[in-house]
Amino acid sequence: MSSEITPITSRGKKLVVGLGNPGMNGTRHSVGMAVVAALAETLQVSDQWKPDRHVSGEVIVTAFQDTQIVLLRPKLLMNVNGVSVAKAASRFSIQPEHIVLVHDELDKPLGKLAIKHGGSARGHNGVRSCIDCLHTDVMPRLRIGIGRPSGNTPVNRHVLGRFSKEEQNTLSFVMEQSVEVLLKQITEQQLQPTPAGGSRETQKRKKRPPSSVKEPEEKTTHNLPELPIS
Repeated sequence: MSSEITPITSRGKKLVVGLGNPGMNGTRHSVGMAVVAALAETLQVSDQWKPDRHVSGEVIVTAFQDTQIVLLRPKLLMNVNGVSVAKAASRFSIQPEHIVLVHDELDKPLGKLAIKHGGSARGHNGVRSCIDCLHTDVMPRLRIGIGRPSGNTPVNRHVLGRFSKEEQNTLSFVMEQSVEVLLKQITEQQLQPTPAGGSRETQKRKKRPPSSVKEPEEKTTHNLPELPIS
């Protein structure tokens, strides 16, 4: 049976990407992938994931109301997730402002979410890779709080570690809220207030090698109400 994915042609299209590391399900750094998996379950298409060699990832092509949705889980390491995202954007003809990046956020505690309308990567390597590969910073993001490590635990060990049992109780609620936010924002098309092409600084990236790129200043982050932690 062929695993080829037929590119969609509808005008109203969104690419929703769960950033993370393949094969590291359940870790904090791959919580974006868990959210996208939860979105697939809500849309009742969780059995439709297919590998697509053209985008170096797993893809689901589906629809919600009047919007065609492409769900993507890159099969590349987090630091080069952008390669997969750029390939998918080209393959499915989706503009950067219609690409939603879902990723972990150290500076927010578990149980808190925020929508960020473009801007800098804020030190997140997966987002930085997407910005570099797409040559723009306009992609909206759903940031899932994972909190910073306690004590002397190194950040890399923290983000690559798995959620504790207590955290998993909160995480299930976070998954529900994240899916609701994604569906609402996708259907209301409120995720692209930044003009295509991004900030001037980002537009200049096309003329400079990645090593000389400076991150654009962060734009306003729109926080959701704090979620209760059980």
